Amino acid sequence: YPYNMEIVAESLSKAGANSVRIVLSNGSGPWRKNSVVEIKNLISICKKYKLIPILEVHDTTGKWKPVDLVSAAQYFIDIKEALLGEEAYVILNIANEWPSNNDSGTWQAAYEVVLPLIRKAGLNHTIMIDCAGGGQFGKCLEDGGLKVLQADPLKNTMFSIHMYGTAGGSPEIIEKNIKYATENDLCICVGEFGFSHTDGDVDEDFIMKYCQENQIGYLGWCWKGNSDELLDMAKSWDGNLTDWGKSIIFGEN
Repeated sequence: YPYNMEIVAESLSKAGANSVRIVLSNGSGPWRKNSVVEIKNLISICKKYKLIPILEVHDTTGKWKPVDLVSAAQYFIDIKEALLGEEAYVILNIANEWPSNNDSGTWQAAYEVVLPLIRKAGLNHTIMIDCAGGGQFGKCLEDGGLKVLQADPLKNTMFSIHMYGTAGGSPEIIEKNIKYATENDLCICVGEFGFSHTDGDVDEDFIMKYCQENQIGYLGWCWKGNSDELLDMAKSWDGNLTDWGKSIIFGEN
């Protein structure tokens, strides 16, 4: 790693986090494939600091072909040695922001294929699925969320919406996007959000307030390492906070 993961985990724990979403690679993109040994180490460190690791393949970012989702799912099957026995401690997020377009039909059909594959491999962990539209198209939950849930033989699947300028720009939009899930009896979290992005300003205070009031989890993006540093919550891995980090950790909600 380019940093000491234990320092990161300790800093997150001290900040009050109970989970951490971890970017992994299956080797299909520009990054090196993460190994079984690395995943075992990451899980061990997270457990030590009482953090639930949410593991996701980041190579799917910006992609929309079903083959890319299958490749991400296959990665978790390939590294299942590191995952078996950790069902109570690990969430499998499968694929970051797949597909990149607002195609509910493709999103539904592809997840209906990969969920049974993951379960057939013996992985019984909670699965987290990002919304279509690069994570921001909440309507896919209304269009096909129940069908996706039914494709999981264990019905142990939750959903994640990412909130930037498109899905999180105003209280009305935020509430509408979350209700696509809650009004259809689907488990939802805000799996990524920031205070601003290339698609506009974000009402981050309302996201946190609404989630607290409705017992919905949220994950701020990101601790450190974002490509443009704008959304880094920490200036250094050990927790020297930016204003964005301070607003999440010390804000009212």
